[in-house]
Amino acid sequence: MKEIGGMSVLITGGGTGIGAGTAEYFCGRGARVTICGRRREKVDAVAGRLGRDCLGIQADVTVDADRRRLVNAAVEHGNGLDALINNAGNMYRGAVQDLDEKQLLGIFHANVVAAMMLTGLCVEPLAQSAGAVIFIGSIHNRLAFRGASPYAASKGAVETLTRVLAAELGPGIRVNCVAPGAVPTELNQRAGLTVEEAKTRLESLLDRHALDRIGTGMDVAEAIAYLVCADWTTGAVLDVDGGLGLGVV
Repeated sequence: MKEIGGMSVLITGGGTGIGAGTAEYFCGRGARVTICGRRREKVDAVAGRLGRDCLGIQADVTVDADRRRLVNAAVEHGNGLDALINNAGNMYRGAVQDLDEKQLLGIFHANVVAAMMLTGLCVEPLAQSAGAVIFIGSIHNRLAFRGASPYAASKGAVETLTRVLAAELGPGIRVNCVAPGAVPTELNQRAGLTVEEAKTRLESLLDRHALDRIGTGMDVAEAIAYLVCADWTTGAVLDVDGGLGLGVV
């Protein structure tokens, strides 16, 4: 197992939720972390709280110039790059007969295409460090939630991408995926729910968890850290869902 201390880690979508929790986890163990997000105030708040080992960059991963600027900043901040965590994403919900094509393409751009392009930019520095790429999947690929076809399809693509890139980029770079379950994030609000509605939706899933609780960003961060450090693991999709995907009834 590799050691986190001294690593250079780039986390997209680091201003809230799982990304912010993961930044806290890695910084707390001696890594130099670069986070990004579209909202400067969110990114600055996390970076300010975590201190000088965390560099916050306002960037939109769907924009090529922003991706390039972000990778350059991460390599400079961390004196190289050991791990890319493709956490940034978006949510779009709706019945299949009512879907808007532009919004559907936007979901795939944010959740799949942008992560692929950013990964490509990181191949050179990651190869130099024998580093790792982590994608974020979803419980939506284990359980069928009505109206969630756009998001589920994009996360299904991410899981397939994990296996293909693990074969393509090995042996120098490992590629793995974490599939979280019910964890508080802002995704549901982006899909149009209020904060209270999103909370109610999460709580409605509580009794379907074998471990009888909703997850936290730190729960997911622990799994991400394992995959970053596990030097004989690649092409894996690790469910981190408190047993939600078991289909407890």
